[in-house]
Amino acid sequence: MVEQRRIIAPEIAERYGRALTTVTGTWRNHPEWPKPVGRRGRWAEYDADQVDAVVRGHLLRTPPAPAANPDELLTIAQIVEVTGLKRGTIDGDISRGRWPEPDDQEYGVKRWKRGTVDQVMAGRRGYRRRAPEEPS
Repeated sequence: MVEQRRIIAPEIAERYGRALTTVTGTWRNHPEWPKPVGRRGRWAEYDADQVDAVVRGHLLRTPPAPAANPDELLTIAQIVEVTGLKRGTIDGDISRGRWPEPDDQEYGVKRWKRGTVDQVMAGRRGYRRRAPEEPS
């Protein structure tokens, strides 16, 4: 019999470098999130392999492909696909001036070069939780 590896929310947060509230408040509500397989104290336990498949398949952003043509023009919908950002995030950044002007705009369609998108993504701050500092 193969023993099932189990993991709880604090361990998931630590493994993927996210805040506990991200795991318990956002990720756990994803439609593909696995069902609990048990309990450990007050925490629901999940199959570690199932969690890993959902996180890698649906929740982690993937950077743009490095071999892609930097001059390729992308619409907002394509930027969503390439970066994993939500459409509302990009729209909000544009309206707040945190996204560069389009590299091309024809017939009302805004498009950015892939190189521009790569620069924006490289400059975005990460949302990883910092390790607690040691007391002096």
